[in-house]
Amino acid sequence: MPPPPPSLGRARRRAAQAFDEALDDAELVAARTALAQGRWQDTRALLVRTGDDWDRRGHRLTVLARESYCAAWAREWLLAEPESGDASALLALAQVRRALRGKDKPARAREACREAAERVPADPTPWLGLLLLECAQGAEGDVVRLFEQVRTRYADHHHAHHLVVAWLAERRVRAGPDPLHEVYDFANWAAEQAPADSPLAILPVVAHAERYRTLAVAGHEPPDPVASGHWVGRRARQVMKVAFDWWLEWEHEGHPRRLVDLNFLAHAKVCEGRGAEAAALFHRIGDHVTDAPWSYPDRDARTAFRTARAAALGTA
Repeated sequence: MPPPPPSLGRARRRAAQAFDEALDDAELVAARTALAQGRWQDTRALLVRTGDDWDRRGHRLTVLARESYCAAWAREWLLAEPESGDASALLALAQVRRALRGKDKPARAREACREAAERVPADPTPWLGLLLLECAQGAEGDVVRLFEQVRTRYADHHHAHHLVVAWLAERRVRAGPDPLHEVYDFANWAAEQAPADSPLAILPVVAHAERYRTLAVAGHEPPDPVASGHWVGRRARQVMKVAFDWWLEWEHEGHPRRLVDLNFLAHAKVCEGRGAEAAALFHRIGDHVTDAPWSYPDRDARTAFRTARAAALGTA
């Protein structure tokens, strides 16, 4: 038998403290609430509606998979519908999350992802699950191979590109700052090869923040990102300007992970000292703060976000 749903009191307290990975996806929030009560049929309907919108499918499955009860209810769903590719993908991502938390063996997560990939060969999401796992603990060759598996199925996969940027940013960190580091080359390449309306245009900004994180943790940058000077060099300013100008022209506000990008861009503008531009972004973000990059390198993300927002909006 699956475990009972969590106490509503505990769930409310946890929700008040945690960042909501669902962002502004109200349908996802509703399905997650139903899944917590064992009503996996709502998740089934959600994923049917999502179809082959691969960025949205990956976003929704990874968010659902974060919940501790997810694996149990995904198994219940598979018992009812043994051939369901959606149930198999949900179980695979849930197993990955369990492995990342040390609650299960990585081998079981890899097996679940491979089974899901076999059921729906066109779906990049099981490969995203494997990429999540290998970026955390795998060998370099595995990360590159899995990223290519995702790109083969959907070349502009948003989450996969972010994972690889964060992983690349940690390479050769002992050598200290390097304006020619490969993470910048990768991010620029990805932004250039993506379609004009792709949010991968923001990836060079993400690379800049991820590289700061690794350098600050290693002691090569100050722990205060605003004081670090990491965002004020000529090259950095050009990257930020191009990304902000692109955002001003962007007409596709429905991307499921756009608020991740807007948080990175607002953080960059704060660090760059561009308060008016940061204010425009804060208005668009609203209360949908993300842990990264406001927590970099070791800060309370909510406090950092609120302080920066108040300063930019003149409400401090």
